[in-house]
Amino acid sequence: MAGVLLLGLPAAVFNFWLNGMVERQAQEELDLAARRTIALTESRISRTIAILDELASRGVSSCEPAHLDALRQATFATAPVKELSVIASNGNTLCSSLGGMLERREVIASELMVKNGIVDLEVIRIGDNPGQIIRIKRWGGSKTNALAALISAELFVPQVSTHGGPVTAHALITTSGGTVVGQNGVLAQAANNENDYLTASLHSDHYALNATLSLPRASMVANQNDLRILGTIITGGFALIVFAFLLLLPKGETANPIVVIEKALKAGEFVPYYQPVVDIASGRLRGAEVLVRWRKPDGTIILPAAFIPLAESSGLILELTRALMRRVCKETADVLASRPQIKIGFNLSARHLADDEIVRDVSEIFKNSPLRLSQVVLEVTERQPLENLTEARRVIAALQGLGVWVAIDDVGTGHGGLSYILKLGVDMIKIDKMFVDSIGVDRNSNAIVETLVELAKNMRMEVVAEGVENFEQIAHLRNLGIQAAQGYVFAPPMPTSSFLQLVEAIDPLPKQGGEEQIAAMPADTGRRAHSA
Repeated sequence: MAGVLLLGLPAAVFNFWLNGMVERQAQEELDLAARRTIALTESRISRTIAILDELASRGVSSCEPAHLDALRQATFATAPVKELSVIASNGNTLCSSLGGMLERREVIASELMVKNGIVDLEVIRIGDNPGQIIRIKRWGGSKTNALAALISAELFVPQVSTHGGPVTAHALITTSGGTVVGQNGVLAQAANNENDYLTASLHSDHYALNATLSLPRASMVANQNDLRILGTIITGGFALIVFAFLLLLPKGETANPIVVIEKALKAGEFVPYYQPVVDIASGRLRGAEVLVRWRKPDGTIILPAAFIPLAESSGLILELTRALMRRVCKETADVLASRPQIKIGFNLSARHLADDEIVRDVSEIFKNSPLRLSQVVLEVTERQPLENLTEARRVIAALQGLGVWVAIDDVGTGHGGLSYILKLGVDMIKIDKMFVDSIGVDRNSNAIVETLVELAKNMRMEVVAEGVENFEQIAHLRNLGIQAAQGYVFAPPMPTSSFLQLVEAIDPLPKQGGEEQIAAMPADTGRRAHSA
């Protein structure tokens, strides 16, 4: 009997510890997901209100041809918005950016979103469609006609988890009055009461919105079946308990994916891959975009979609970017320093532009490197919104003051759209693969790309097309006036050794004094002057 108790007590202690560890980890992930959900919702609404404010400041308030044209252009330039419209004081839709006959719009719920009293959030149903759609409505000063934007409800909640996989928790966005704005995931029916769930709730600091995430404890336990099986083995004997506990402890410590990424950073497991950027007129190499890969000790390569979202939400993206820049300097500077026309691009997240830390990092990392600052391109991605455009513009200006180039990546598909191009003062835009795929097939995509190219030309910015996969697309890009592109038609992302071999093959150094000639070349020929 005493022996049974002696064996059972450690097993009970272990199971108690395991339950607590699993629950704490799940709660931490729920809290992180709630913050991410609120941030995503706020960014969608902020971006929408900003475009409505911009249209209102330009006097757009009617169905005149010029006003309709402004609505259409704004719809094209604002990724989350499906339609922009003019609403009469009685709530009827007078006209929209889509034109044609308008289906009946039934308002299910309407609530004030901001304290100034001119912005409402409405849940509406269009025609006989059973689904809901969100309408952000901004009244003018006289409260005669209003400007409104339609957004799909699913855009208000994340479609992937913090791990990059499918959403496991039930995410619910509601207004302060209880109106459901958006939700994702399935709320399990097996749980009998609220104690059967782990929950995380968060209120928006900017709008009358709440986010609630729920995870059934049963599914949390099911996700830890491997640990449960090992816990059962422990009951076999005291010696086995001690041995198994010692084996499981390191695993428990690293079960948190943030801890795993931190350890991988310290071990230098994140390595640069390079996708070449090619001049499609001459075939010469213009540079490359650095794309991170996670190379594990066993040689397994993990793609960025599995870890970048978590690195961004946890703040580890800052150290990851620093590590990548240092490694690129170490591995490529000697080859690229003698080819100042070749530029190397690094991706930045919204967090990088929140303060001056990235300016200090770039200055310190490249200060004593043979790689010139004028060879560095920093690409602002649109995965996360820029909360403070004024601060972001100041940071970008400081980076440009160092001599680096700044680009907007994935133009047309993220949070920023046209406002980023107009307000951030960048040197380059990169047109997303989505538009490249549709060139020559979809006339709307052609029109959008033509508009972007013309805008870039007028603002003295360079244009790069991303995701080019065939020579027919290259011909269309040339006809549209685009000179630089990247994609699998040229080369897939490649490790450092392969990229340096490509550089040597495409751009061999001239002999007989050629090095002196290259060294004398200006590093940023043709670059536009930056305004303060």
